[in-house]
Amino acid sequence: MQKGLFITFEGIDGAGKSIQANALFQRLKKNRYPVRLIREPGGPQISEKIRSILLDSQNDNMNPVTELLLYESARAQLIDEIIHPALSLNEIIISDRFTDSTLAYQGYGRSIPLSIIQKINKLVCGDIHPDRTFLLDISWDISLHRRSQIPAASDRMEKEQMEFFNRVRNGYLQIAESDPIRICFLDGSKSVSELEQEIFQNVLILLKKVDNNDLQ
Repeated sequence: MQKGLFITFEGIDGAGKSIQANALFQRLKKNRYPVRLIREPGGPQISEKIRSILLDSQNDNMNPVTELLLYESARAQLIDEIIHPALSLNEIIISDRFTDSTLAYQGYGRSIPLSIIQKINKLVCGDIHPDRTFLLDISWDISLHRRSQIPAASDRMEKEQMEFFNRVRNGYLQIAESDPIRICFLDGSKSVSELEQEIFQNVLILLKKVDNNDLQ
């Protein structure tokens, strides 16, 4: 059974989730909480190798089902090697993306039936699930502008066009609407410092619930 605290960050590319995930990790670490920061896909050696395949811009002819199964394979290894052991030790896991990304990108974005993705997610994750998810929402224009400021070449997913990202964003909005207790919806256009403080205060409340055995 899941024991620790599992926090995930979601949003379309450029939303700032990686920045906020790292900021939360640093603040919790500074306050001496047992915390780990991970990313999806990635982590264990096998998952990192799968990540390199998934994000390689030369693999632009990848079949959507291939893409889905590669993401799920990387996740299965990450859960087995890192997430499950850490939660068993009552650690805090902060993940840059998790299953909501799969629903949003491969489900709403690639049009793979959500029911199929949900079944695979269940197979891969078992009883592992986020206790809190921070969804940073931004428009396509903001996403495009932010990503244009990064000198490095875009990966395969980031090279998708506006229609794809709008489908993904709409998917995130529907996911958030369906699970308002777990998902904290945030305006990703706010300043980095403002979002950092808002997220940290939310997590402090969550930690108090954990201490009181009142986590829902």
